[in-house]
Amino acid sequence: MGRKRNTEESIAGTYEISTGELVVKPDPFRDGAFILDINGVPSSHLVPDEPRALEFEYMRWIAAAVEHLAPGKRLLHLGGGGCSLPRYFADLWPDSHNTVVELDAKLAELIRELADIPSAPRVKIRAGEARAVTEGFPPHRFDVIIRDVFAGAVTPESLTTKEFFQHAHTTLRPGGLYVANCGDHSDLQGAKAELAGMAEVFEHIAVIADPPMLKGRRYGNIILIGSDAELPADGSPAAAAMAKPLLSGAVPAHFRDESWTRQFFSGVLPRHDAVTRAESSARTDS
Repeated sequence: MGRKRNTEESIAGTYEISTGELVVKPDPFRDGAFILDINGVPSSHLVPDEPRALEFEYMRWIAAAVEHLAPGKRLLHLGGGGCSLPRYFADLWPDSHNTVVELDAKLAELIRELADIPSAPRVKIRAGEARAVTEGFPPHRFDVIIRDVFAGAVTPESLTTKEFFQHAHTTLRPGGLYVANCGDHSDLQGAKAELAGMAEVFEHIAVIADPPMLKGRRYGNIILIGSDAELPADGSPAAAAMAKPLLSGAVPAHFRDESWTRQFFSGVLPRHDAVTRAESSARTDS
């Protein structure tokens, strides 16, 4: 589009995008920062010229997991929004390649104008539906997949099934890392169903969340982790190293290892494509 615009006067405003509208408004608590609302939902936080400023706690948790567990620096980001995490990793690892899949084509184009996003191959933004694009990649393309896709306040069911996890697993290189942001209610049934599906695809699983969320006391974010490479055990030096950034934010979070995680979702069945399609069709018919 045009040149990047990095002042409050030029960035703040309402923009038409493919799926509705993007509202960029100044952050009332931080000078020079902005909150990006996509179709009425706060989706990203932007501090121009400060790519490592991650205001959303769950993004800090994802960053901590990837920094400590990633086997390489080819990252696939499913869900673009304001490209907070791609900006972060492109700055943290200048030699990294970040591929972003964003459903909203106009948003994907607009965000390059509004934010200081490095050009390809450091950050490549591709318009498309996350499930379909993931299925189209060749095997062993990426070291890390980060799923942060929402339609409103929920992740599309097609990105929560065992079959989707199988496609993600195929797209990852051996020992690659899958990390997903799961927004869930206090019963945590969505997170448990996803973990049940992931456990049938990945050899090892773990989670990150703040204690009230893990105890089922409120709606919030829980980070789901899967890999065929061994993940840290509670009490290990690797888990202790990850704990430092997780505990440093305004909302301290805990890493829970495989043993805890398998007990957490015990007895819950995974979702499957055929079931989710049938349920979607039934809702449409009604």
